[in-house]
Amino acid sequence: MKYAFSILTAFCLVLFSYSESHSTDRRSTEKSIDSDDFPVPTNVPGLLFYIQRDPNSNTICYQLNVDKQGKISEKNPVNTFWIRYTDGGVRKDLNYLQRKFAYGINSKQTGNSSFELRSVAYSKMPLYLRKDSKDEYHVYASINKKECILNRVFIHIDGGTFWSPNVLYIELKGTDTATGKTIIQRIKPT
Repeated sequence: MKYAFSILTAFCLVLFSYSESHSTDRRSTEKSIDSDDFPVPTNVPGLLFYIQRDPNSNTICYQLNVDKQGKISEKNPVNTFWIRYTDGGVRKDLNYLQRKFAYGINSKQTGNSSFELRSVAYSKMPLYLRKDSKDEYHVYASINKKECILNRVFIHIDGGTFWSPNVLYIELKGTDTATGKTIIQRIKPT
């Protein structure tokens, strides 16, 4: 558990410190955050998962990268971008620093249309992009020691500094591949 928290904390610190927008909305002043109050990205074809965090509702989306014929890009299977809810919900590409040091994904093909994904922020946390029995792509992760389809990561921050935010918890949310139930794991600092 301590190892998982270290991984996610490193990921969170980079995510927060390279955030392009420092604007806040009403959530930044609340002490109790309900991650279900944040907007859910819609109208994103091939959405794999997304990350949300304090101090605002801006969202980083991870989308399946396919060509016009629907074939996955083997060189770059995941497209990453912002939905800037604090700017009216506009879509915006990541800048170079965000792509290379914070939110980007490195991929390695592991087999027939399967990929191992690693965050550029912390490469020790593997995710797996592969097809399910219906021939649809998903990102798989271990949540509460269960294989799950990763849907969302939420990072709750309460104060701290720009370079060292006070992370209260990191929440992983996914769908258990065996039961279809929603699995949520909150990781808190120890």
